[in-house]
Amino acid sequence: MDTVFLQHNILYAQGHQKLQSSEHYFPDHALGIMLSGESHYFSNEGSFVMREGTICLMRRNELFKKLKKVGPNGESPSLISVFLEQKTLHQYATENNIPKQNTYRGKAMLDLTNNLFLKGFFDSLLPYRDDPKKLSAKIAELKTYEAIELLMQTNNSCQTLLFDFQEPHKLDLETYMNHNFKYNISLASFAKLAGRSLSTFKRDFTKIFNTTPEKWLQQKRLEQAHYLLSQRDMRPSEVYLEVGFENLSHFSFAFKKTFGLTPTELTDQARSTSH
Repeated sequence: MDTVFLQHNILYAQGHQKLQSSEHYFPDHALGIMLSGESHYFSNEGSFVMREGTICLMRRNELFKKLKKVGPNGESPSLISVFLEQKTLHQYATENNIPKQNTYRGKAMLDLTNNLFLKGFFDSLLPYRDDPKKLSAKIAELKTYEAIELLMQTNNSCQTLLFDFQEPHKLDLETYMNHNFKYNISLASFAKLAGRSLSTFKRDFTKIFNTTPEKWLQQKRLEQAHYLLSQRDMRPSEVYLEVGFENLSHFSFAFKKTFGLTPTELTDQARSTSH
């Protein structure tokens, strides 16, 4: 079992499995440090690896696939994250006369590993991992303000990222969904990221694709899985997470129902044909 606990807006997490894959969509910015093990993040922008000691600022409203691995000496992945909520950032901006920022155009993940002040900041949070009740709401608020202050001293990119308060604008839904169907997030999250209410998202989706989002997503994911199994020689255990299914048995059942054979049967068939 994983050990995960959230004290106010500060998350402590430790994994115990050798390999874990998950999808991530954060409505708030997250500042984190990898204490042990590794986390590999994959997005449309590319990949980013957090190893022991890596400090990273992750932009809100981004979609990531995350793969957690044990470290080189077998240590389980563990990290601390501080979520910088929009309400807190608005309050900070008002109190400190932060001017309105341009739209942030930089990377979704900023590597801040070499910042000794942020390293010291995270060191100060370590004792609360063993005694979380000491992390009161007031201390969490002070620590969050400290994190913002330190980020403000880092570079202009951090300021623009933190205080760009614009919500996702209405995107071309067809292009957006074809780029992001592999992410296993809720329809409400897809709707927000596409700049729509859930009802508008469903209505627009049906107009464009002539089917429901649920049916389209499953079919699109299965077609991508078929391609990866038959043309890219990937294993079913690799593919089901890659295309956005939650578990292997549901993936296998849906795949057979659509294509008439299981993912394993297709893989065997593809291999025998290629030899």
